[in-house]
Amino acid sequence: MVDTWDKVLNQVKPSDEISVMVSGSKREGLRLEGSDVDVMFWPNNHRVIWELSQSQYYNTHRQTLILCDCTDSPPGYTLLYLLSPSVKMNNRHYISSSIYRENICSLSKTKSVSNGPCVSGSFHRQVEYDHAHCFICDFWPPSAFSWIERCHSWPQPHVVDDIVQNGCHFVAIGHKLGDYEDHEWRISFSLAEQKLMNAMNHCQFLTYGLLKFFITEIINNEVGDKLLCSYHMKTAVFWVIQQNTIPHWCPQNLLKGFWVCFKLILKWVYEGICPNFFIPDNNMFLSKIQGDKQHQLFIRLYGLYKMGLAFLLHSSSIRSYIINVLNNPELTICTEEQTLISEIEFDRELNREIHHFDALNNFNIQQCMNSLKTINEMIVSPIVTQYQILMLQKLTASVLQNSAFILYTETYTHKNKLRYRADKISCFMLKLAAKFGCISDMLYTAVYYYKTLRYMEALSIIEMTKVTLAQPYVMYEYNVDTEMYTEAVGGQSWSTKINQAVAGNIRLLNRIHYISELIPEQQFSLKNGFPALYIPPMILLTMLEILCYRYVNTMRVQTALNDLQTLVHYDQGHLIPTLYRDISWQILGICQQVTGNLQAALYSYQQSLRQVPYNIIQTATQMRMVQIEFLA
Repeated sequence: MVDTWDKVLNQVKPSDEISVMVSGSKREGLRLEGSDVDVMFWPNNHRVIWELSQSQYYNTHRQTLILCDCTDSPPGYTLLYLLSPSVKMNNRHYISSSIYRENICSLSKTKSVSNGPCVSGSFHRQVEYDHAHCFICDFWPPSAFSWIERCHSWPQPHVVDDIVQNGCHFVAIGHKLGDYEDHEWRISFSLAEQKLMNAMNHCQFLTYGLLKFFITEIINNEVGDKLLCSYHMKTAVFWVIQQNTIPHWCPQNLLKGFWVCFKLILKWVYEGICPNFFIPDNNMFLSKIQGDKQHQLFIRLYGLYKMGLAFLLHSSSIRSYIINVLNNPELTICTEEQTLISEIEFDRELNREIHHFDALNNFNIQQCMNSLKTINEMIVSPIVTQYQILMLQKLTASVLQNSAFILYTETYTHKNKLRYRADKISCFMLKLAAKFGCISDMLYTAVYYYKTLRYMEALSIIEMTKVTLAQPYVMYEYNVDTEMYTEAVGGQSWSTKINQAVAGNIRLLNRIHYISELIPEQQFSLKNGFPALYIPPMILLTMLEILCYRYVNTMRVQTALNDLQTLVHYDQGHLIPTLYRDISWQILGICQQVTGNLQAALYSYQQSLRQVPYNIIQTATQMRMVQIEFLA
């Protein structure tokens, strides 16, 4: 599903824009609490080549070429120099990796720090991220040709071909023992590793998961320096699979597979050599796990080795799953995918994944049309999976919603006839989006009607949506009546479930103005580097109700305002998750302010400032508070 989002996102980008790729655990399929969000960025109009003859494949008027020079760099690293002026060194125009990192860090709109080749920080003070800004090469590195020759049994030839054809990346970090550390770039195989993870069977994948828990909850939880990392664990799994150390990767051999990988890591630490899977001459322990640190780490690992598999009981996350197996060797750990969790648990995680990656930032009609074209090509593909169809269905709804508001904005100043035609198309796209999307997607139509002054039509949509959202079987975030949900849609297709029994947050792109009363919030959120506001559906619904009643039935404004106030004041996380309480208090304050209750609005804005700043609207909040104090 992440692959689907990634493909749609990047295929519609112009050649001069930045490509984005989710990497790390989330891209590989693991959803571990506390995991970072790893994302790679690279410019589409720059390409790295290994030799000058490869320049024939590019239009140098549109793309800037960068040439590798590995002559004086350690294995796995290289110097890069532009085939146009840059920083001079040895009469060549080299690109400094250290200066590149500093520039990227200084341009970040969020508080971030340089962390190896990445810029690290946190979104909304909640989710930590690692952003790697890099360059891409369409050709496989000559120093990794030996890897192709090693692939006899794993991965399959078609996977090898796919990996080689997609080349590699270069991240901005030099080797600590290299002569040109500040200028060197490390060859990154992140895309290749994702494809290798997909080539694993389920037991191999779980073995990697066990090793992740081992490193985070047993080793790095007790050792000061975090010498070993997840990448070392991944490398060990790759080597063990390829060398065919375990002939049968099956549920019965899960702990055996873990133990073989653990012993390989122990051997590496003893020898001080961890060979990179693609370029074995690149010792990933060099300059990091050497001398006293190496000795202490080996003593620690050898102590665990003498304990046997029982040391896994030190991991709080997996202790309960393996304790019975360790006590009774005849038992096996259940790893069958279809028997682990119930339908309702699976649907919760599935919907969470869909809404997390339902984010295409289309800002003009051409981008929207390109997105729809890409989606259509993927849907008609003979190898499309049920998961891809589901993700494409939700992305289609989002693109149609974006298109409707963009079309209105682009034709607002045109002649009546053109505006009328554009309006008919926008309304059609919003109704179509509601058929593809979830229950709460109907609210985009209500927003559009409010924006175009059709208050009665908006209220009609609001009333229908309110009735549907009130049903006990509706799933929102993790909240749902399990029995009612199962009774209503249990066993039905995921498309049906999403359309009839699932609600999601409303995502308002900050570059598109939907509701005039929320423009300051969008402007300041965008200024702080965030692309959208996220609003709980019941909050937006009640806000629209208040705003519409102001024009058609003032007697009902106060009732709707009371409903909103009760919801914001007393909800216990059922309809307003903690992360969205900032915007919820803010919207209550806006509604109180536009209806004349300035003191209540001031209190609501003060409460908004006390919440987790998820939507980054504090500046807008402070501005509104100053306005009220001025009026008072």
